[in-house]
Amino acid sequence: MDLVDVELVAVAAEEKPVLANLLQLYLHDYSEPEPRELSAAGTFDFPWLDSYFTGADREAYVIRVGGQPAGFALTRCDAAGDEGAWNVSEFFVGRAHRNSGVARAAARLLFQQHPGPWTFACLQHNAPMARLASVLAASVATGPVRRSSSLHGRSRRPSTACASRCPPGRRLRSAAAVSGAIRCVDA
Repeated sequence: MDLVDVELVAVAAEEKPVLANLLQLYLHDYSEPEPRELSAAGTFDFPWLDSYFTGADREAYVIRVGGQPAGFALTRCDAAGDEGAWNVSEFFVGRAHRNSGVARAAARLLFQQHPGPWTFACLQHNAPMARLASVLAASVATGPVRRSSSLHGRSRRPSTACASRCPPGRRLRSAAAVSGAIRCVDA
């Protein structure tokens, strides 16, 4: 697979069912470290989906490889304590495209959407996401990564760090806990 085939495409309202389907795969994977029940319809609930199509401070993207859906990213700029930074609230790459560079390529494309500070959250007991975060820290971040066990001044259990990319002239500051966050700050 050629990484030039990786695209990050904003989800239009008519493509919302594609994102909803991808969310089911993500939530299934996510239910291993964070058990959750199925709805009466036999699906996983994600009550925030509509907000990614109605709020100016939220965006939804499908990751495509060779034109086909391969994952998604949900971002928001309204996370409490993030001081206006864009936040990667959900990030998923389907199993067929894992460990192939698709996540790194998609993350680079994602962080180019809004130059400036970003946060990237993950649960400390979600081992696959923690591994992805380490890969992103090593390959996408353009500044130093500092790991911490506090998030917005609240002390929590330590986590593996999550990562983001900072634009030139900024450095990476991280706080990782039950939900970890990375923030780019002025260098």
